[in-house]
Amino acid sequence: MKKYIKTQCGIDKYNELREKSSNGILHKLRFYLFCLIATIRDMRKK
Repeated sequence: MKKYIKTQCGIDKYNELREKSSNGILHKLRFYLFCLIATIRDMRKK
């Protein structure tokens, strides 16, 4: 996923949400939404 999320703050948030995603369905949903949105936003960055 680090290939698609390129900012340091995005990678930090990804790691934080990945750890919490095993706690419940809402945490998993937030994790997947974050991955989708972060990937779309960072596609334009080099």
